[in-house]
Amino acid sequence: MLTPSENALAEAVLLHGPISRSALTSRLGLSAASLTRLAKPFLDTGLLVELDDVSDGSVGRPSRPLDISPDGGFFVGIKLTGHTLHAVMTDVRAGLVAASTRPLTGTDVSSVVSDIRAAVDDFDGDIRGLGVSLGGSIEDGTVEFAPFLEWRDVPFATMLTEATGLPVTIENDLVALAEAERWFGAGRGLPGFSVITIGEGIGYAVVAHNEVVRTREVGAGLGGHIPLAANGPLCDRGHRGCAQAMLTSGSLTTQISGALQRRVEYDEFLCLAASGDPAAVAVAETAGEALGRFIALAANLTMQPAVVLAGDGIGLFAVAEPAIRRAIAVDRDPLAEPIELVVDEPGFTAWARGAAAVAIQSAVAALSLAR
Repeated sequence: MLTPSENALAEAVLLHGPISRSALTSRLGLSAASLTRLAKPFLDTGLLVELDDVSDGSVGRPSRPLDISPDGGFFVGIKLTGHTLHAVMTDVRAGLVAASTRPLTGTDVSSVVSDIRAAVDDFDGDIRGLGVSLGGSIEDGTVEFAPFLEWRDVPFATMLTEATGLPVTIENDLVALAEAERWFGAGRGLPGFSVITIGEGIGYAVVAHNEVVRTREVGAGLGGHIPLAANGPLCDRGHRGCAQAMLTSGSLTTQISGALQRRVEYDEFLCLAASGDPAAVAVAETAGEALGRFIALAANLTMQPAVVLAGDGIGLFAVAEPAIRRAIAVDRDPLAEPIELVVDEPGFTAWARGAAAVAIQSAVAALSLAR
């Protein structure tokens, strides 16, 4: 296992390499001599490599930047929903190599394990680890509760390791997505930010001091029941105007279907709103106001002005942006910093890459060095 200093070095090179030694000493708060001692076992075992000399602008001989070995293998990340498996294979920096999507053959544990094994087998390469993310409460590889799959107390990591022969990391999907945004996404380089996801459910995560906040409550869906509209519809728990009632794709399709007196799916709702249909525009603007309040609330309470929007329902932003920004302006003190709002691409690729990212983190933490 790596020491905290070794883990910090490995992660810094993973995220920012190739990186000069002077940049590493500054980033890690080390002296040049300390960095040399810390890096030596990584270089001796081939986990890190020195590249050709380059001038970094400082006085003295040119620096030899450090980078991750190109022989780091591949990692598979899988995002599970209540009915679909989204899989990616990435390099050691979570760079996308291949991707696939398949429906689950069933939501019982044995069926999902078989589906994951099949997805892993479909990828070609030297796979070093598997990460799986899903909504719910996760503790040490055990799925304590997964509402969309209706699981309780499932030793999922152990079962998947037995099925695939790979080291397996199981993580809450919001934590994994936040790690993805921190590592290679919209939050890269930011010391802290909030992540809000909308779609089938509502998600909320926080990054502070370059670390994703991890608690048992992350999987409890607390962000979904923040009150946003006093006169809004009821959620399934009886909360009026909470985030779940105002922003989930299911709630929005129910509202527009009721207004038009026919069944309307989410994508059609977005198209209708974009084309100016009065009923769809009204639903979208009301939802946009609620989302703007949520964004402002997240920034106000965390005291971090950066907010990343993601999720399979994020297409709402394109049809409700003016309403969203008006609501942010109303609920954000004019003396506060302007909110830095970043909207991710729709779809589940980033979620699956987040699962790969936590598998990579686990692999780094499990490294053994000859000292």
